[in-house]
Amino acid sequence: MSKTLKFEEPIVKLREKIAELEEFTANNSVDLSDEIGTLKMRLKKLEEEIYGNMEPWDRVQVARHPERPTTIDYINMLFKDFMQLHGDRAYGDDAAIVGGIASFESIPVTVIGHQRGKDTKENVKRNFGMPHPEGYRKALRLMNQAEKFGRPIICFIDTKGAFPGKAAEERGQSEAIARNLVEMAGLTVPVISIVIGEGGSGGALALGVANHIHMLEHSTYSVISPEGAATILWKDSSL
Repeated sequence: MSKTLKFEEPIVKLREKIAELEEFTANNSVDLSDEIGTLKMRLKKLEEEIYGNMEPWDRVQVARHPERPTTIDYINMLFKDFMQLHGDRAYGDDAAIVGGIASFESIPVTVIGHQRGKDTKENVKRNFGMPHPEGYRKALRLMNQAEKFGRPIICFIDTKGAFPGKAAEERGQSEAIARNLVEMAGLTVPVISIVIGEGGSGGALALGVANHIHMLEHSTYSVISPEGAATILWKDSSL
């Protein structure tokens, strides 16, 4: 089911109106092309107006939108012959980070990224895109492999932050992130990191030490999530 954000409702209603007229035209052989064309022009202006004047929280919601493409979506769209690799060779496999080898325009590359779920079941499996230490160690293993074989690295960033749970801390969450920062800073192969949704705190930075860092439109990149900052500063994360 499509999820509509509150500020997007005027856009959705106008799109529905256009769809109704197009369906009516197709079923009744009536020419309403002028009316449809006018509505499409109005829709374009409305989209520019709304998306060009969003409040900060609106942008956060768009960055987190459940229908926003994920790392796996981009891998399927951009790369060929992707082979996913699993595990950190020490503890286990973390589904919140996916990675492997692929071909991009006939060039062998290593692809790594945070992975959120598309629904509740998948979000639970992937821990809502918040990696454990083994996820970052898996990413580092793939980076070291890429360095060994001279493959460029492409990272997709999309996380609220590293998982702050007790078990993650016991397994060395901060050490895993810090190790990635140090090792990525010393890589000699080209590294590109792209924020495709939400980039929060050290959990994002652990894939973000790169030669080039890019952000997609309406993505966010911050030292902490808005809720986390509000909790620390005002002891209240409610909206």
